[in-house]
Amino acid sequence: MSKRDELIAKYADDLKNKCGMTPDMDLLTKVTIGCGPSIYNADSETVAATQSDELKTVKDNFLIKKLGLKEGPELMAAINSVMQTYGMSERNKYRPVVYYMLTKHFGKESVYS
Repeated sequence: MSKRDELIAKYADDLKNKCGMTPDMDLLTKVTIGCGPSIYNADSETVAATQSDELKTVKDNFLIKKLGLKEGPELMAAINSVMQTYGMSERNKYRPVVYYMLTKHFGKESVYS
């Protein structure tokens, strides 16, 4: 099993056990690949839910640039909702898991097809 496959399995486990979702493995794999080398770096692999700069980066670089969404209050509301689903007490919120849930939330799976 490759390092990436191991990480995808870890992200799928988080989706199942921490977020209560059954992951679409094809979409999760594509989202993970889309994160690039950041998944191999301990700092960039996770999203710091308590840092507003980090959440703004998720909004600007992922929701607006990658998913093509328009700026609006619903973007931050969705990010906050995903963070609640993941669990605020959960220290490691993995970027591919957060991006996966945001992709599903906005119904933007087609971006990865």
